[in-house]
Amino acid sequence: MKLVLLAGGKGTRLGLENVPKPMVKIGDKPILEHQIELAKSYGINEIFIMSGHLAHVIYDYFKDGKDFGVKITHITEPYPLGTAGCIKLLENIIRDRFLVFYGDIMINFDIRSFIKFDRKKRGIASIVVHPNNHPYDSDLIETAEDGKVIAIHPKPHQDGFYRNLVNAAVYILSPEIFKYITFGKHVDFGRELFPDLLKKGKEIYAYKTPEYFKDIGTKDRLQKVIEDYEKGKYHIFNKKNKFKAIFLDRDGVINEEVNLLHKHEDLRLIEGSSKAIKKINDSNYLAVVITNQPVIARNLCTLDDLNLIHKKLETLLGNEKAYLDEIYFCPHHPDKGFEGENRAFKIDCECRKPKIGLIKRAVKELKISLNGSYFIGDTERDILCGKNAGLITVALRTGHGCRDMKTKPDYFFENLYEAVNFIIEEPYKNFYENIYKIYKKRENNQFLVLVAGNTRSGKSTFTSYLKQKFNEVGIKTQILSLDDWLLPLEKRTDSMNVLDRFQIKKIENDLKQLFEGKKVNIEPYNTITRGSQKEVSISLNNSAKIIIVEGVVAFNIRYLFKKSDFKIFCKIDDGLLKKRVFNFYRWKGLKDREIEKLYSERKIDEYEIISGNENLADLVIEAKE
Repeated sequence: MKLVLLAGGKGTRLGLENVPKPMVKIGDKPILEHQIELAKSYGINEIFIMSGHLAHVIYDYFKDGKDFGVKITHITEPYPLGTAGCIKLLENIIRDRFLVFYGDIMINFDIRSFIKFDRKKRGIASIVVHPNNHPYDSDLIETAEDGKVIAIHPKPHQDGFYRNLVNAAVYILSPEIFKYITFGKHVDFGRELFPDLLKKGKEIYAYKTPEYFKDIGTKDRLQKVIEDYEKGKYHIFNKKNKFKAIFLDRDGVINEEVNLLHKHEDLRLIEGSSKAIKKINDSNYLAVVITNQPVIARNLCTLDDLNLIHKKLETLLGNEKAYLDEIYFCPHHPDKGFEGENRAFKIDCECRKPKIGLIKRAVKELKISLNGSYFIGDTERDILCGKNAGLITVALRTGHGCRDMKTKPDYFFENLYEAVNFIIEEPYKNFYENIYKIYKKRENNQFLVLVAGNTRSGKSTFTSYLKQKFNEVGIKTQILSLDDWLLPLEKRTDSMNVLDRFQIKKIENDLKQLFEGKKVNIEPYNTITRGSQKEVSISLNNSAKIIIVEGVVAFNIRYLFKKSDFKIFCKIDDGLLKKRVFNFYRWKGLKDREIEKLYSERKIDEYEIISGNENLADLVIEAKE
């Protein structure tokens, strides 16, 4: 297959004078050279460069392409003919289907997969589409379920909501297309030729992919491309590699929880969610929504109505420079026999969470690796789905707030931004690396780590992170949470302090038995109800090389303190502690006056007592906003 590079861009918005836009360097090579190298890696070695502005600069650099291992033919426009108008100059040269790249786009994608898609569809054109962070000033594509293009919305768009499906400026064209281009006339693909072809009944198909396509049309976008190239994102985002993903529930995570949301007028973003998704977009993760939408089965709305809801969601996010790589939804519900239901969707399917059918589909279509990927949700169903798929699970206190939780997530955060920021920034990475070095020096049958500190200081988050990182390098780790030994609320008295509430003597006796290889029966404390759960039997995993005991009173248990190999204290200042305590107990359902009373009491009988343990630690970690 031959490749045509459209290299007529001037780069006016970039302030370029002596260099045409396609010759802007990313790393040590101009964009055109990156494109040629990509094509060559897929066996494409016959290339036509269509240029105009400063064409001699391009010719002088590439010449006939021999030095680059390809054959290059240069064709210069007599005057600006537009992206499609200049293609007409190739009418008597190209006889077969051919590739087109716009020369000002930094591209890395699996060309072979695109060609395979085109061969299957055989329309007059196949165009690559993708979501981007500026859909409001991009040409948008509307498609049917099979990828057939049904409408093109050139910028500027009319008022309304649109899918963030942007023309990526990469095409495979049939030579039939030449007869629809007027010789010598200025014609643009997105604004004129493609819409005209649709009106004539010609079939165009859209190939959607999350791979790397970014234009350098503005200084900000150019800088972002340079950063992506330097940090390696450009090299990673090709389907030849597997992507990591952050799977997101929709309602209560991205947008406000509305019981059975079925009208687009009721959709509103949660504050900070667009900022969180933008942070995912800027990282090496994909942002993928997995959502149950039984509103279809309940006949509260149609698939078209749901599509409009998702268009609004993508439009609102796009206005904030954020995007979703894909939205997967389950329209089914297993319970039948209700008046007005849509019986076609009343089935026991494989895609309704907590089943993992939608995740399997995403893995196949988007080339996702489950290893190192996350699931973020606000219900037990979300966390179970993530666990069933082998993902790292994150619960949020927004929406339903995971108040129905029976399955323990790997992490718990206040909101989506806090969760995403933790995943991407890895604030504890340096601490883990130092602890890992210490472990390797003292490596024996078991390495016992204590993590203590006041409530809400980040102990459980840090502990979960340690376990995750150790497991990633093949070091099996087990966590014992001392919160499981907390007395239920109904058994506490006003005279008790933190040591009494944690049943220090029972913890010490139980831990001795555990470390002697025995099983222990406990009634774990329920964080939500503040009562006890059903009795369970626990034991130490003999294959675990690292045991982490985490809890407020971890340093106050003499047996444990003496036996430990490394002690970590999580510190938190009074202001942040109070803020987190209020957020936590509001989530539990307490009123502010109740929380104020509890905070005042705990300050004396818990917080001040535990703060004194800081000087016993080998490592102190201070909580941050």
